[in-house]
Amino acid sequence: MPEELKGRDFLRVSDWSRAELELALDLADELKAAQARREEQRLLPGRTLGLIFEKPSLRTRVSFAVGIAQLGGTALLLSDLRLGEREPLRDGARVLSRYLDAIAIRTFAQAEVSELAEHAEVPVINALTDEEHPCQALADLQTIRECLGRLDSVRLAYIGDGNNMCVSLAAAAAAFGMEFVAATPAGYEPPPGTPGHVTNDPGEAATGADVLYTDVWTSMGQEEETARRLEAFRGFTIDEALLARAKPSAIVLHCLPAHYGEEITEAVVYGPQSAVFDEAENRLHAQKALLALVVE
Repeated sequence: MPEELKGRDFLRVSDWSRAELELALDLADELKAAQARREEQRLLPGRTLGLIFEKPSLRTRVSFAVGIAQLGGTALLLSDLRLGEREPLRDGARVLSRYLDAIAIRTFAQAEVSELAEHAEVPVINALTDEEHPCQALADLQTIRECLGRLDSVRLAYIGDGNNMCVSLAAAAAAFGMEFVAATPAGYEPPPGTPGHVTNDPGEAATGADVLYTDVWTSMGQEEETARRLEAFRGFTIDEALLARAKPSAIVLHCLPAHYGEEITEAVVYGPQSAVFDEAENRLHAQKALLALVVE
């Protein structure tokens, strides 16, 4: 493994250069191929990954746990730590660093992840916050390159809420010279400074796209806004009519779970242009590559 990434955190997509992200993507492809051949991939024997999950999870939790196991290590679920409550977060970070070889954390505030990384002596991986979802974006890059054969000049149209997924995808697209356009209702745009173009017209975004991407309209922690969001996002569903505006070779992605009939239809997810479940699988391979690169 290249030594220059050992010990590095992965908190935001923009923290890593294009060359560093490409190392992870190339290794993810190698590990995926090796897994298909049922070859052992014990790159991290005896290592332990701590999983701190303050939000529900399916793909993230399972893919990290299976991934470290396939690399020869062990996952330890730490869902009841209450970091920063029983003791200062910096104390917890230092103690965990004496037990673990890496930490993946899925929580609400990006500041909590940053503080954990500041005080931990082992790599910290952002497994999702309200601001970013970099591990998903890495798997998305792998999936797009796998399906289309390239990343440069790909038109990636994101339809929906300008949330953490939108922000991480925009950063990933910028790193690889992709054309990124986000279509959101007024008032739901991504934060200022997010790369790419923003429109309030989903048809404009989808026209000529190589990739159509969406996420749920109401994220975890926003449940009280559900009714208002359902009204605001009317017309922003990826259905067969919107998909017809994209290129005939376009693929559809969704980070899941999907709310069928809201941000996407079941017919599109299970249709011939969907790469949604390849995308979900690639969480495993991309995160294995990430762990192999950063864990000492």
